[in-house]
Amino acid sequence: MRLRYAVPALAAAAVLLLSGCVDNSSPSTGGSESAPAIAKDDAAAALLPEGVGDNGKLIIGIDPTYAPNEFKDADGNPIGWGAELAEGIAAKLGLTPEFQVSKFDNIIPSVTGGKADIGMSSFTITEERMKQVDFVNYFNAGIQWASAKGNDVDPDNACGLKVAVQATTFEDTDEVPAKSEACVAAGKAPIDKKQFDTQDAATNAVKLGQVDAMSADSPVTLYAISQTGDALQLAGETFDVAPYGVVVAKDSGMAEAVQAALQSMVDDGSYKKILDGWGVSDGGISTITINVATS
Repeated sequence: MRLRYAVPALAAAAVLLLSGCVDNSSPSTGGSESAPAIAKDDAAAALLPEGVGDNGKLIIGIDPTYAPNEFKDADGNPIGWGAELAEGIAAKLGLTPEFQVSKFDNIIPSVTGGKADIGMSSFTITEERMKQVDFVNYFNAGIQWASAKGNDVDPDNACGLKVAVQATTFEDTDEVPAKSEACVAAGKAPIDKKQFDTQDAATNAVKLGQVDAMSADSPVTLYAISQTGDALQLAGETFDVAPYGVVVAKDSGMAEAVQAALQSMVDDGSYKKILDGWGVSDGGISTITINVATS
């Protein structure tokens, strides 16, 4: 369910700039149905860089293919706890949230190119990404593997196995390649990494037996398992906990405005309410920071 926003002219739902096909088979959702109204924070709004929000909108780049963080409802609208946090940021800044749906790897270019004000799509903060943009830390997530029920897989001994990942995620660019390189260095077969455009497709590949396992962020894997009944199981323990960050243009001043908005949500309880509603409060943080990357 969507939040109510105590901001003038925000009675209607967010305007959507949707692209691509709509998946009407979205899984059942959690959500912060009883979340309180989120009021504008004047101090946070005063930090907005010149020109941002002049049209009354906060343009949010999002790839809604990563349930339960960001995905689509049956009508094609972005939902999930990440989407709700983004709406909350807009409310705190006194702006109307407008989602700009795109592929994951197009979000950072959209922010750096001025087409989106922020990117909210479960970005793991890395030193490489911080060369292009600034990040406002808002959550800590680990990596969690899953395999088909009855097919026990050890992420630390996966040499020669087929492993599904969503393209351009941290698991695709860093985690699985590093494991594969370690296999080769030990004289074993590399991991056969299989890239998919969406997390749903990666999960389905495990379910259908096309791959041995999948690697994704912990809240995503746990949600996928809950939505596939007895088809999937955990493979190993959660590891490599790292921060998520909201993407903003580098050295633009936008990071400070988003930081203040999120900290205001932490302080008034609306941040925790959203996380609780989606069952992901274990990854919540109490202090919102800027540019704290995983090593």
